[in-house]
Amino acid sequence: MKTSHSFDEIFKFQGKAKSWSLIMIAVGVIGAIFSFVVFGGERTFANLLLMGYYFTCVCICGIFFCAVQYVAQAGWSASILRIPQAFGKTLPIAAAILLAIILGGLFITHTGLNEYGKQTTLPYLYKAWALKGITTPGSVNYDAVITKKSGFLNIPFFLIRIIFYLVSYAILGRLLIKYSENEDALGGMFNYKKSFNVSVIFLVIFGFTVPLFAFDTIMSLEAHWFSTMFGWYNFAALWVGGLSVITYTLIRLRENGYVQWVTEDHLHNLGQLMFGFSIFWTYLWFAQFLLTWYANIPDEASYFYLRWVPEFKPWFWLNIIINFLTPLLVLMSRDSKRAVKVLKTACVILICGHWLDYWQMIMPGAVGPQSAWYTEIGIPEITIFIGFVGLFVFTTMSALSTFKSLVPRKHPFLEESLHHHI
Repeated sequence: MKTSHSFDEIFKFQGKAKSWSLIMIAVGVIGAIFSFVVFGGERTFANLLLMGYYFTCVCICGIFFCAVQYVAQAGWSASILRIPQAFGKTLPIAAAILLAIILGGLFITHTGLNEYGKQTTLPYLYKAWALKGITTPGSVNYDAVITKKSGFLNIPFFLIRIIFYLVSYAILGRLLIKYSENEDALGGMFNYKKSFNVSVIFLVIFGFTVPLFAFDTIMSLEAHWFSTMFGWYNFAALWVGGLSVITYTLIRLRENGYVQWVTEDHLHNLGQLMFGFSIFWTYLWFAQFLLTWYANIPDEASYFYLRWVPEFKPWFWLNIIINFLTPLLVLMSRDSKRAVKVLKTACVILICGHWLDYWQMIMPGAVGPQSAWYTEIGIPEITIFIGFVGLFVFTTMSALSTFKSLVPRKHPFLEESLHHHI
């Protein structure tokens, strides 16, 4: 059965959407400067790291989504692949920004107190292991625990790993997009088979490195603590957060007259994935928390103890309420996953919820408690979040406008996707 849809439609990024995205970027830049002057570099860099990491994870999720569909030989998703592909096109920009934030946080220093309360020169990020003299016996910064980990936690090797992760993901993602565009021009199965092979390679590399990416970028902020579950916990956050952004973007495009071939059945599938992996995220959250509590090892318990102080405790519990109870109560039923307004609201809640999740991972260790729980999230957090949202919209929608069609016109499973029904 053939479809009556026309696939010559090209997305045009213009008008209010483009203007608002630029305004939001300006708000973020001004907010970051204001934050650095008024609230200090430590809090500013922590927020920049948070949003740089979130931005990068969402773009990586776009590539991961495409790779999973190719390897699974899924038909239902063929008509919506351009949206995650646009995320993948944006990954080099996100990766460059994240790397710049990490470099700035490592090499721009200030004077402050180290972990033992002694005055010293500190980097704004990764002060737990990147201090000068931290592996030198007799130094004011010497730390025996970090010295034992210094074969892994040292600046050159750390940067080599981060660059390897990001470059590998970006190159393989670019190949997937290139083969999809070639497929539109040439037809046949040749490029689809190449996409399948590249997807397999990506998933193997991604599967081994995504926990390490989380260990390096986030967990090493508190280098005395470690959890073997932390990498998979971050993967679950990456996947749910990215799915929420993909779904929300698809709904907004549909509301503005694009991608009219997308039906409630496609949205239902995306809602199922959001719901299922939110439960998976909760399982990992609870398992990590439970095992730490049960073992009661001081080096491990300190991580949750810090998040149990009055300044962070309300946010700690709000995190689990938003990211577990919202999908559980809102997305469990079939009807809710097919109701566009309900699904869109759930996407917004989960996008904000996983921002809070990353905030919980970063702020207690990188910055520490402020004066009260209600001052922990303020002007720096809000303005930098707005700025990165604007940057994401501007870069991904600009990338989407470069495609010659909003659908992979010669994808072998396109007809199956256009007539998808569950």
